[in-house]
Amino acid sequence: MLVNIILYLLQIIQQLYQQNCWLINFICKYIPLKQWAFDDSHSPKYQKFKVDELPKIVYYHHDWDWKALNNYYTQRYGKPVKPIKRRSECDIPEDCTCPSCHAPQPYLYKNNGKAGQILCKICQTAFTPGDNGSDNQMSLKCPHCQHTLIRKKDRKHFVIHKCVNPKCPYYLRNLKKVDKEDLDEDYGKNKYKLHYIYREFTIDFFKMDLNSLPKNASSLKFNKHNAYIMSLCLTFHVNLGLSLRKTRQALFDLYGISISHQQIANYCKTAAICVKPFVDYYPYEKGSAFAADETYIKVRGIKGYVWLILNAATRAIIGYQISDNRGVGPCILAMRMAFKGITELPKNFKFIADGYSAYPLAAQQFFHQFGEKFKFEITQVIGLQNNDEVSKEYRPFKQMIERLNRTYKASYRITNGFDNYNGANYDLTLWVAYYNFLRPHKHNGFKPPVVDDILSKAENMPAKWQTMIYFGQKKILELQEAS
Repeated sequence: MLVNIILYLLQIIQQLYQQNCWLINFICKYIPLKQWAFDDSHSPKYQKFKVDELPKIVYYHHDWDWKALNNYYTQRYGKPVKPIKRRSECDIPEDCTCPSCHAPQPYLYKNNGKAGQILCKICQTAFTPGDNGSDNQMSLKCPHCQHTLIRKKDRKHFVIHKCVNPKCPYYLRNLKKVDKEDLDEDYGKNKYKLHYIYREFTIDFFKMDLNSLPKNASSLKFNKHNAYIMSLCLTFHVNLGLSLRKTRQALFDLYGISISHQQIANYCKTAAICVKPFVDYYPYEKGSAFAADETYIKVRGIKGYVWLILNAATRAIIGYQISDNRGVGPCILAMRMAFKGITELPKNFKFIADGYSAYPLAAQQFFHQFGEKFKFEITQVIGLQNNDEVSKEYRPFKQMIERLNRTYKASYRITNGFDNYNGANYDLTLWVAYYNFLRPHKHNGFKPPVVDDILSKAENMPAKWQTMIYFGQKKILELQEAS
């Protein structure tokens, strides 16, 4: 009797399970849910803007020596392995050796004819000269099909490795999304990014110095003027947004101070060098949400880029960088500045940016460098309208960083572009110092984003500039003594 009841209950459980499966399939097919992802993000046309996951790295830890192996073969089989008797002239380079046992060229031969693979007669290791697994004692594998990646292109700062396996599930899945009209054309598939691609950077952006002081700065020994006049120049030029010539005219009209616009530029350059360590090494509060974006400037009429990273909680700029390119390198440097002082990311950390692929690639490099403590995803707000739930929820963060770009552009317009990138760095450093510590913000009760007690005690704006220059000089001395 008890056995029949148990069987009856099991049948009911199976029936209920089948009904649940049917209901889930029906809901997924016919009931529209909230759109979380952007529609175009699933299109194969936008696949080229996506960053693939990291490959699997296989290391070869062979401590073999070809002489020791040959001695073993002599003891085991009674005769050593002899060099290869070639029927034709050998075209293998004389300096080519086996990556596993370091056997010289007489023990190597072509394994597949003209295809380039070489086989070692001592340890039976097959390798290709110049491949990622032959020289570096490691091999990069596709995470989807375990196929060895092929080195395809060498760029300025990175090498592109590609999975060319035609049966790779990643490739086949992307191939199904391609329009049939493009498949019918000759080389129509080349319009899309279908294969798995990995970028191996040849420059370590995590070892670059972020706080190196620029050169060609004038001295703070004043012959004609003094530190107060220097801080007045900074107040008019940076705070009020006057050009160098208008600053010169304002000082003469208001205070009767006769000074050239070139001397004002020299003062600004020296102040930027002194203030930069104070701004970069300041212990900012780091929240759980960062917003990042890049904007454009002109350097000798050629387009340059300014990278800004904002702490969404305090509105303070915690990362900035100027570059002549829009690559992933400057993005990593700006992120390094933003993450300075953080040993582990907080829970529910969000990094909000636009759809540009440099940000996911930079986030991937942080995970590759520091591991799980710095594993985060880029929340991409795409477009100008809230067509998906991601944009609807994180649009305020995107608008926040866009307003910051407009604020910087308002101070940049008076320059009519820069003559060199050093001048652009000087100007950006002074503006970030003003924005973080001196500029009143409505959201903070018309106080700066970073309220410093010492700066708050200064009587006026020139005194605050002198205070920042003083603490910047102290930080420079600390760095020099530490080095």
